[in-house]
Amino acid sequence: MDLSNYRKTYNKRALLESDAPENPMQLFQTWFYEADESNSVDEANAMSVSTIGLDGYPKTRVVLLKQYTYEGFIFYTNYNSEKGKAILANPHLCLSFFWPSLERQIIIKGIAEKVPANTSGYFESRPLGSQLGAIVSPQSEVIPSREYLEEHLHALEKQYEGKEVPRPEHWGGFLVRPQSLEFWQGRPNRLHDRLRYTLTEDYDWKLERLAP
Repeated sequence: MDLSNYRKTYNKRALLESDAPENPMQLFQTWFYEADESNSVDEANAMSVSTIGLDGYPKTRVVLLKQYTYEGFIFYTNYNSEKGKAILANPHLCLSFFWPSLERQIIIKGIAEKVPANTSGYFESRPLGSQLGAIVSPQSEVIPSREYLEEHLHALEKQYEGKEVPRPEHWGGFLVRPQSLEFWQGRPNRLHDRLRYTLTEDYDWKLERLAP
């Protein structure tokens, strides 16, 4: 199928240097808030996480951002999963947010580190089904059938009925400390606005405009 005639005109907003604060996390907060408040964005915290796998291939998947601070971005996963093993072997990764209805994209290069176990309190706040699912699923491993998961889930539901579900040791968070953040705003005639912040050796942020 030839898609060369697909066209879209970007003309909703602009991104100028005068709009850019010194710290890119302030701009991220503004953009995230606008996406979250928009009726046209279903999950503003959905982001792509790209890693280099143990097989040498890059892989991208969508996960949910659960917290962001001036230190960086936090998401949770099974450390024994393909994603978890890839990050532990090579913590350099890329996060990206795409909000098409706002004609905006953010690309973040960063270095991931484990969130300390005693601060992974997010697990306790999850719904019971999600807690049990984290225990039931040997994430990324080959399993014989859907029934395999459901049978194990039913067994755990009985085991932990009326009890607190312990957080598995292999489940926790990653904090991604950003090294660069690129903010992309669609503009007419494919002359998009691209502003990139890069962390310097002095831990200041250098702002540059990139050609589209």
